[in-house]
Amino acid sequence: MKYAYFPGCSLESTGKEFDESTRLVAEDLGIELVEIPDWNCCGATSAHSLDHKLSVALPARNLGIAESMEIDVVAPCAACYNRMRGAEVEMKSNGGLRDEINSELEKPYTGKIGVKSALEVFTYPEVLEKVVEKTSQKLSGLKPACYYGCLLIRPPKVLGFDDPENPKSLDTAMEMVGAEPVEWYFKNECCGASFGIAKSDIVVKLVGDIISNATKHGANCIVTACPLCMTNLEMRQAAAGQLRGEDLSMPIFYFTELLGLAMETPGVKKCFASHLVDVNPALDAIGKSDGLMV
Repeated sequence: MKYAYFPGCSLESTGKEFDESTRLVAEDLGIELVEIPDWNCCGATSAHSLDHKLSVALPARNLGIAESMEIDVVAPCAACYNRMRGAEVEMKSNGGLRDEINSELEKPYTGKIGVKSALEVFTYPEVLEKVVEKTSQKLSGLKPACYYGCLLIRPPKVLGFDDPENPKSLDTAMEMVGAEPVEWYFKNECCGASFGIAKSDIVVKLVGDIISNATKHGANCIVTACPLCMTNLEMRQAAAGQLRGEDLSMPIFYFTELLGLAMETPGVKKCFASHLVDVNPALDAIGKSDGLMV
């Protein structure tokens, strides 16, 4: 497998653990990721609220470059995936807008390649088969609440790789490496996304609802595939606990980190040192902590 890799802005800053673990796990599984040269921001989360043409043109430029590489795009960030996939659908279905945007692009996008999320690629049956083969120590004792959020699976007519109301791909991936995903009610609820700075009170309330429900259903961690979700769930859990009068301390992981942990992918453990919330309580349950936080 070979993909044009779109890291996006978050994975080169606040979500660097997602970028590092995605690259490491892909290499371990024999998936070649070729970073799109001279890529630009996809426009999330503001462009689509301000200018429709711009919201399509920004990701379309990246798609045009990837099309010249003749390989599909993989975008780990849920927001980037949402915007890139949305642009793919719009450019394929709206000929007038496609022609207008392509007239301004050095490398036009004609629809010959498509966009995949990292979660979609890593849960293909043939990839999960390799994950199972390479798993040296199952994550028995880990009880993750698999959190998809809203940008990864909705709108279903645009994204459509998982059930928008009861998604299963992330749960399946965790089961394959021996973890025991819990059944809970907030797996596809919004964490507040980009309101983290502008309206932090909303985010604190939503994060509290999410972590509280995960805790009540027996989770000892939350696993996600979105850097926005990761940031909110880590940064706001202390304030959310104070608001609710509950202990909401909860380790948060990217799913690629846990796949890499199960396969003992070299270098993945280093990602845990960048987390804002101590992951050792969850790793202690599977005997893999080794004092990883710094």
